[in-house]
Amino acid sequence: MKRLKNTLIFGIILYYLIPLSVMAVTPEEVAAVGKEQSAAGVFIWFLCAIAFLKVSQKIDSFMASLGVNVGRTGGSMMAELMIAARGITSVKSLHGGSFFRGGSIQGGSVQNQASFLSGGLVGAVGRHITQNAVNTMTGHTSNPISRKIYESSLNKGGAFANNITAAIAQGSMNMTGSMHGEQAAKALSSYMGHVGKEDAPSFSGVEIGGGRIMGTETSIAHPNGDRFGMYSSEQYMTPRGNYDTVTMQDNSVWYRQYAAPTVEKTPYMTPTGEIAYHETVVRRLPDMPKRKDKV
Repeated sequence: MKRLKNTLIFGIILYYLIPLSVMAVTPEEVAAVGKEQSAAGVFIWFLCAIAFLKVSQKIDSFMASLGVNVGRTGGSMMAELMIAARGITSVKSLHGGSFFRGGSIQGGSVQNQASFLSGGLVGAVGRHITQNAVNTMTGHTSNPISRKIYESSLNKGGAFANNITAAIAQGSMNMTGSMHGEQAAKALSSYMGHVGKEDAPSFSGVEIGGGRIMGTETSIAHPNGDRFGMYSSEQYMTPRGNYDTVTMQDNSVWYRQYAAPTVEKTPYMTPTGEIAYHETVVRRLPDMPKRKDKV
């Protein structure tokens, strides 16, 4: 029974490893080519599966660098072959274009198929994970694995989470989308390098995307909570009025402005028929600076 089970599993693995063109070979074609040459083709794919196991170990190392605990490949030959079958099936899906939905994460530019495997298989897998994480955090898709990877890195202030936040923050609002809510507040803290620091400011009502970051900051300098606006220096002109600059974890520079006391006038009619104004002091953000591509 155990031998039969192993035989069935091995057959399933070969089904995934061998291209469809090989699976469709007819007896006439085998006779024309020769049994030895046909068997050699299957044997080559078997060797490719073994070689893929080595690549899988590098992928595990890549995942571990993202802050994700992964199981190391190795053990029984049957288990390794199952991993190889699954991996090669994923690569075939990659080649079909199913992994990259719409465009790349940086600035919303379209993903070039010629570069989909640039950097090797590990590079392709890395881009797939990154794109899925961006789509998940902006609400375009829902991928629990990508979300888990992102949150695991975010809790540590890791580079992977910061790169995802940077891609959303600097991306096109129409193509990449935006991130908001509690997750965006945590992402901003990590993106600014506040994870694990004492007296770090807290954020709420945060929206990240389109080259700007908006929200409310509560800190020692702003104990009552003040609205703020941050604008990418690569996409926006220098703001008018008071501002400072912030260097994020990816070394990008952002302009930052806080809400300031502003006199707000509300017109009303006096008993004598004249127009007068009620003056109220409110805290408002300065006008948003102009985008460089709109000037």
